[in-house]
Amino acid sequence: MRTAILPSATAIDVSGMDSVTPNAFDGQPIVELSANGRHYTLLGTAHVSKASVDAVQHLIATREFDRVAVELDPHRHQSLLKPDDWRNVDLFKIIKDGKAGLLAANLALGAYQRRLADQFGVEPGAELKAACLSAEDKRLPVALIDRDVGITLKRAYAAVGFWDKLGIISGLISSAFVSDEISEADVEKLKQGDILTNTFDEFARESKGLHHALIVERDRYMAQKLEQESQPGERVLAVVGAGHLRGIERALNGSDPDDKQSLSELAAAPPPSAVPKVIGYAVIAILLGGFAWAFREGSDVLAQVLSFYVVATGGMAGLGALVAGAHPLSALAALLSAPLTVLHPALAAGMFSAGVEAYLRKPRVADFEALRGDLVRISGWWKNRVARTLLIFFLTNAFTGIGVWLTGAELVRRIA
Repeated sequence: MRTAILPSATAIDVSGMDSVTPNAFDGQPIVELSANGRHYTLLGTAHVSKASVDAVQHLIATREFDRVAVELDPHRHQSLLKPDDWRNVDLFKIIKDGKAGLLAANLALGAYQRRLADQFGVEPGAELKAACLSAEDKRLPVALIDRDVGITLKRAYAAVGFWDKLGIISGLISSAFVSDEISEADVEKLKQGDILTNTFDEFARESKGLHHALIVERDRYMAQKLEQESQPGERVLAVVGAGHLRGIERALNGSDPDDKQSLSELAAAPPPSAVPKVIGYAVIAILLGGFAWAFREGSDVLAQVLSFYVVATGGMAGLGALVAGAHPLSALAALLSAPLTVLHPALAAGMFSAGVEAYLRKPRVADFEALRGDLVRISGWWKNRVARTLLIFFLTNAFTGIGVWLTGAELVRRIA
């Protein structure tokens, strides 16, 4: 299943747009329009395409603009122009703040783009970097108009049901590990879509919620940012994925009747779902109920049930950490913390095992430098200290869940 590679059925077909015409530089789609007292030139690109890089450089060199806007948020802009800043990442703080999942998702997307870059010799986001550098050479201000990818992923995840949530997770896993060769024609077809949409290709086709969060909301967000970041009378070049051209044009022209959310609303993280908390408290209630039953049956039964619970949750957590390649002390932290964290909905054993791992085996400069290359190989997730720490976090929690299930099965067996 090539969920991370094939062009999505939800991708916008720019070939039929009256206002989008192939230009002189290798057929790159362009929209020219005036709105809100500004003149916008929207250049549609693929995020891994030499032709897109050439088009960006040619436009900035030969046309007069007052400002250049790019499909980047501040964090992606920083990492694109200063990739060595990875060395300053505090992995321990990321785990402590509960952002391990978001970091893993970003790394998976980066691995997909890295594989494309290795095959075709073009760095991921090279056309966006070229736009920033060319604008700097001409002393033009640069506007960062895309929404933070973390907010987009959170809103996409919150907008869909259980099965589509599994689709998002599997899409991220596929984007990191699928190693099929990709034709250059397929890369150019990315101009009809979006890197995030193509990552979740199979699921974005059938999920209106996913498509809305990944594409529609970002179209509206970028249109509002274009107006906010520019001044009346300016000529603005906006370099965006071509799948966003139609949506941004409609939003700028005011022809999107459903475009009613403000910029602050589009930029807000979704409210946390109550479902995980409900499930967490339900698990705690079931376990405590089982322990109460065992207590009523006698101290021997209670001791047996508690012993089983501690061995099942702690043992499975430690095993999960070891499977991920954890240091023995990190596995010990998983073993000791799991029986306690299961009974606390705000804690997870993976936080302790990964935290100890990050402390004992601090990522080296070499790990950050090799991260992008290591992530495209399954073995790299165990070899690289950054990736391995994240793997320890997830496998510790996953195996702890198995331990909880085993405890539940044991309680049912005894009660029955």
